[in-house]
Amino acid sequence: MGSAPQGAEASTAAVVIEDLGKHFGDVQALRNLNARIHYGRLTGLVGPDGAGKTTLMRILTGLLVPNAGRVAVAGYDVVRDNDAVHVASGYMPQRFGLYEDLSVMENMRLYARLRGMDVEHNVGLFAELLDFTRLGPFTQRLAGKLSGGMKQKLGLACALMARPRVLLLDEPAVGVDPVSRQDLWRMVQALTDEGMAVVWSTAYLDEAERCESVLLLNQGQLLFDGPPQELAAQLEGRSFRLEDVGAERRAVLTQVLDLPSVSDGVIQGAGVRVVLREGADVEPLQALADRTKVRLGAVPARFEDAFIDLLGGGPGGTSALAERMPPVELGSDVAVSCRNLTRRFGDFTATDNVSFEVQKGEVFGLLGPNGAGKSTTFKMLCGLLRPTAGEAHVVGHDLRRATGEAKSRLGYMAQKFSLYGLLSVRQNLEFSAGVYGLEGGARRERIEEMIATFDLGEWLSATPASLPLGHKQRLALACSLMHRPPVLFLDEPTSGVDPITRREFWTHINGLARKGVTIMVTTHFMDEAEYCDRVAMLSRARLIALDTPDALKRSAASPERPDPTMEDAFIHLVESGERGMEAAA
Repeated sequence: MGSAPQGAEASTAAVVIEDLGKHFGDVQALRNLNARIHYGRLTGLVGPDGAGKTTLMRILTGLLVPNAGRVAVAGYDVVRDNDAVHVASGYMPQRFGLYEDLSVMENMRLYARLRGMDVEHNVGLFAELLDFTRLGPFTQRLAGKLSGGMKQKLGLACALMARPRVLLLDEPAVGVDPVSRQDLWRMVQALTDEGMAVVWSTAYLDEAERCESVLLLNQGQLLFDGPPQELAAQLEGRSFRLEDVGAERRAVLTQVLDLPSVSDGVIQGAGVRVVLREGADVEPLQALADRTKVRLGAVPARFEDAFIDLLGGGPGGTSALAERMPPVELGSDVAVSCRNLTRRFGDFTATDNVSFEVQKGEVFGLLGPNGAGKSTTFKMLCGLLRPTAGEAHVVGHDLRRATGEAKSRLGYMAQKFSLYGLLSVRQNLEFSAGVYGLEGGARRERIEEMIATFDLGEWLSATPASLPLGHKQRLALACSLMHRPPVLFLDEPTSGVDPITRREFWTHINGLARKGVTIMVTTHFMDEAEYCDRVAMLSRARLIALDTPDALKRSAASPERPDPTMEDAFIHLVESGERGMEAAA
C-alpha cells in the first residue's frame, strides 16, 4: 500500500522529517527542518505564535503538501502514501470539529464511519474509548452542552477511533482547567506506555516540561530538539527569586524588567522570579534587592526560563498604554462587589449564592473548573445577565437599576470575543470608540494610541478572522480599553496565545493596576493566577476559597508535597470542595 519502514532507525522512528520546507507565497512557514519522533514517547511541540507548529502538524497528517524535503509517518510518505498516513495517524486539530447538535455517541459513530469502520462490529471499541475518556455516563448528552474539558476528551476519543500508531494533538489543553488537563495527561501517558507516538503541541510551558522530548520552533526554524531538562540545564545559575516583595511586587517587576542584565521576569505570588541574560553580572539585581529591602535567592532553572531566553527574552516592564492613562479616581475603595449573587437557567444553577468585594486597583482572579460558573458570574457583574437573586455593584452603581451607567465605567473582554467579522481592524476600533461615546480629536487620538500600543498598523485593513491569534487578542483588549475604564473584566484573555504574548498582556495589566484600574480576570494558566492579589475559587457554582495565591498554595501543602504549585492548590481545593458538597448533600 506504500513505503514500508526500513532499517533499525525506521522501526523506532514514528516520524522522520528531512530538510522540510513550506511557504505560503512570500511567507516561509518552515525552513530546512530535520527531526525524528519516536514510538512510545510523548513529544512536545512548542514555539511562539507564527512559529510553524500548526503548519507542521498539518503536513504530518497529510493535509498540507511540503514545498521541499520529505516526511514519513509510521513509515509512509505523507505525499505518496497519503491514504495510508490517514489510517496510521490520528489528528485532533486546534479547534476540533465536533458536531454540537449531535450527542457524544452520535459523534463517535459518525467519526467511525468517516474512518471507514463498521460501526455495528466495533461496539467493544466504543465501550473501551468511553471508559478510557470517562465519558460513559454522558453518551446521550449533546456535544454543544459539554464542558471544555469534556469536549477535548470526546475529540481525543474520535482521534483514537482507528487505533492509530501516531497521535497528533494540536493544543488539546487550550481552555481546559487543571483538573481536566490532569485527565488528558493520564490518558496520553497510558497511550505512550502502550507504544503509541504522541505529538502534543502546546502553549503551556509547564506541559512541555513534562514531555520526554521537545521540538522548539521559532519563525519556521528548529531551535532545540531534545529533553526539556537539557535546555533548562543551560540556564543553571541564571534563575533567581526576590522573596516576600508583597504589595510592591508590580513596581519591583517593572524595575527588574528594565535592567539590561535581565532576560525575563514574572510575579510568583508575593515574590518576583528573574532570569539573567547569558554572561550578565548578578550585581545590578542584588543592588535592586538591597534598595527595596528584599532577599534575593537562587532558584532552579525551569524549561520556561530557557524558552523565553532562547527567543531573546520577554518584553520590557513598562506599559506604554498605562503610562498614558491618568490615575483612576473613585468615590470608594470598593470597585466591585456582589452579595448572594445567584443565577439559574431553569432547574440548573450556574452561580449559587456568591459574595465578595474587589478593592480599587486590585487584580482579582476568578478560578475554577470548566462549568464552575466563572463566565456566568462575569456576565452578571458586567450587566450582561440579570441575576436570579442577590445583588452586584460596579463603581457604586447597582446593576439592577443602573446597568447603563455601570457599563460605561467598565471594559469587558469576553472569552470568545465577538469582534465584528465583516469589519476591518480599523473599523472595529472605530466602532468601539463610537459605542463608548468618543468623538472628534479625542476619538482619533485614542484609536491611534491603540494601533501603536498593540502593533496593529500592518493589519488595519484585514478582518479579525485573518489575524494571528495573538493580534486578535490584542485587538480585543484594545477595544475593551478604548474608553479608559476604571474597571476591566478579562475572561480568559490569553487562552491559546504564546508565553511571550502572555507576558506582554500582563505588562499592560500590571501597569493599569498601578494606575488604580481594578481588574477581574479568569484564567486556566496557573502561572497567571500568581499575578493576582487575591483569588476566588469556584466549584459547582459555589465559592469554595478566597485568599492570596501564596495562602492557597500553603493550604495544599502536605508531607508528600511540601512546596505545592498553584496547579496543585487548584486541584486540591476543587477535590476538597467537591467532597465537602457531596458530604453535605
